Amino acid sequence: MSQKINELFEKNGGILQLTPTWVPRSFNEPGKRLRLHPDDYYALGMERGGICERWLGSVTVALNGPQTEPEEGMSHVLVSKETGETILFRDVVEELGAKLVGEELYEKYGTWPTFAKLYDYDKPLFHHLHLTEEKANKIGKHGKPEAYYFPMQYNSYLGRFPLTYFGFDPSTDPEDIKTCLRNYTAFDTRITEYSRAYRIKLGTGWYTPAGVIHAPASVVTYEPQWNSDVNTIMENVTMGEVNPQNLLTDCVPEDEKNDVEKIFALIDWKESTRSDYKETYFRPPVALKATQEGLCEKWVAYANEWIAAKEVTIAPNSEITLTDQACYCALVVQGHGGFGGLECEAPQMLRFGQPSADEFFVSEKTARNGIRIKNTSSYEPLVILQNFANNNPEVPKKLCEA
Repeated sequence: MSQKINELFEKNGGILQLTPTWVPRSFNEPGKRLRLHPDDYYALGMERGGICERWLGSVTVALNGPQTEPEEGMSHVLVSKETGETILFRDVVEELGAKLVGEELYEKYGTWPTFAKLYDYDKPLFHHLHLTEEKANKIGKHGKPEAYYFPMQYNSYLGRFPLTYFGFDPSTDPEDIKTCLRNYTAFDTRITEYSRAYRIKLGTGWYTPAGVIHAPASVVTYEPQWNSDVNTIMENVTMGEVNPQNLLTDCVPEDEKNDVEKIFALIDWKESTRSDYKETYFRPPVALKATQEGLCEKWVAYANEWIAAKEVTIAPNSEITLTDQACYCALVVQGHGGFGGLECEAPQMLRFGQPSADEFFVSEKTARNGIRIKNTSSYEPLVILQNFANNNPEVPKKLCEA
């Protein structure tokens, strides 16, 4: 296996082609905008729920209850498109180490510490939060800061509720939220009545720190995030769907599951109630200065200590060299052409288990040397989303740089 991994890595010049990783969820409903065949949204069985997410460049197992498969949520590398042979991406990362992710990330984390996903729910998600690193470590997990970007290519339909709740209104009394938690199984607590909703604007994004409570809109969302899948769901009824109590307590230590004060303390109250929330965490795209004819680059996730993402657009009949200072996972969302020495194209419809040519992982050395990308269409732009960890020095560090 070691020899095969190294040969594949060298053959493709430091670029790995990944296969689609579909993740079912037992809650909510699929929005059916992930370009998966309509017959395949329940491919893992009705008891598992519908496929609502696609994970990108993931070495993380999904937190999906007792029926979760051992490799559920984890990406695979395509070895041969003729035979369909794949290798678990985690095994490739472990074998190649710094050769793939670079010395800085490997020395600090020993792995690729982030991933991205496309999530696709027809209804809004429940009001929930992700644990901070400190709180997640208590249950042997990592914290989960995350960013959102709303790509137009996946959002011809915005679902039933294209507004996201972030935090609570600054006037909220903490005791009112504790009352909601105490009555989680008693009646509809309508916890979002204490929150603030923002209408989603396609082509923009947000950053959501761990500990901030939020209820994402019914919009297909590109979400770069840290390597984790920990949720604490504080809304007990979401558009008529009852959320079982275990969703409130699954990510709490056993001796704290019945302690409302401990559960409430998972909320970063200061960040969740700040009066300048949009000013602080809304992320309009930041365009880079043009360096090559036919190339347009925009930062779409930035100004945080964890994750970053960029949107790259190559004009029709153009060929460019894309250079970055860190490794990344790339997703082609529109168009077709060449990506390094590989074919790339945004799929129109995929069958479950079918490989695609829209997802790649680029090693640090290859990213720094630059890869040739060609748009072979005479009409349509080639659009690629890239997600990075926290080691790319070119990412805007502050909003004032935007």
